[in-house]
Amino acid sequence: MANDLGEQGYALTGPLLNGEECAGLADLFDETERFRSTVDMARHRFGSGRYRYFTHDLPEPVRALREAFYPRLLPIARDWADRLGRPGSWPDRFDEWLDRCHRAGQTQSSQILLRYGPGDWNALHRDLFGDMIFPLQVVVGLDVPGADYTGGEFLMLEQRPRAQSRGTAIPLPQGHGLIFTTRDRPVRSTRGWSAAPMRHGVSTVRSGHRRTLGLVFHEA
Repeated sequence: MANDLGEQGYALTGPLLNGEECAGLADLFDETERFRSTVDMARHRFGSGRYRYFTHDLPEPVRALREAFYPRLLPIARDWADRLGRPGSWPDRFDEWLDRCHRAGQTQSSQILLRYGPGDWNALHRDLFGDMIFPLQVVVGLDVPGADYTGGEFLMLEQRPRAQSRGTAIPLPQGHGLIFTTRDRPVRSTRGWSAAPMRHGVSTVRSGHRRTLGLVFHEA
């Protein structure tokens, strides 16, 4: 997966959650007290559909996944920073990194539950909330593509140095995670390493309902 991230800017994991766990998380969307805010994407011209930010009182699977991913992604984040000549001073401990975010003014939970219906989509974007940025994040599929919904592929667009952009559509299996870059990835150039900017989004859902969990490792 580290090689896939380096070569493509994304990598698909194996199963992280079973069907029952996925359904349990998806059903939380209607429990409004669990969330600090709701975003109507059409209203803000982000696309169409809705997503909600959890409060800091995270459901156990969300907390556990986030804490388990961080130490595994940390060596890749530091390697990328070294290649691009950027500071790579993320601490070994995840709670220490969150404390740094809070002291920098990024104090709000950034964990997201998203829900799309027929005709909904998500514009290409980056999840950047301030100066404190972790360069990788994860989205977990909570429904079965082709059965619970059609369309709704995860989209990645890479702006390649001195070349036309490259787009990729990725089906997201239920319970699996997709690790992807928050803003860019290092690519070889004639002068060493360059940053290839990348954005992500979701193609139009043609039928059914698509729910996903977004794990972001910096606060908002």
